[in-house]
Amino acid sequence: MNFLIPANTKKSMLIFGIFTTFDLILFGVGIGVTILLLMIVRPSSLLTACIDLAPAVICGFLVLPVPNYHNIRVVIQEVYTFYTKRQRFIWKGWCVKDEYGESKQIYK
Repeated sequence: MNFLIPANTKKSMLIFGIFTTFDLILFGVGIGVTILLLMIVRPSSLLTACIDLAPAVICGFLVLPVPNYHNIRVVIQEVYTFYTKRQRFIWKGWCVKDEYGESKQIYK
């Protein structure tokens, strides 16, 4: 009874195999804000056109898929977590030092 789990099991839980619900909502909000800006502020110069298109471009960049991660938003979250939160790894191997500095061997 050996079972083989495919490497892409999480892709079936994603929309189009790439996006989560939050990703599509974020991209939709960016597109919606861009459409509103285009209707309210008529782009008459290159600067106003860039300002009007900025929300869609930024949201599109954030949901862009990246290999080994989900998307750019996840990469930014991982980098932020790595540099802001201290990780503490507790060694529970075959040789452990206790709080008094004494070594003891653990056999299972």
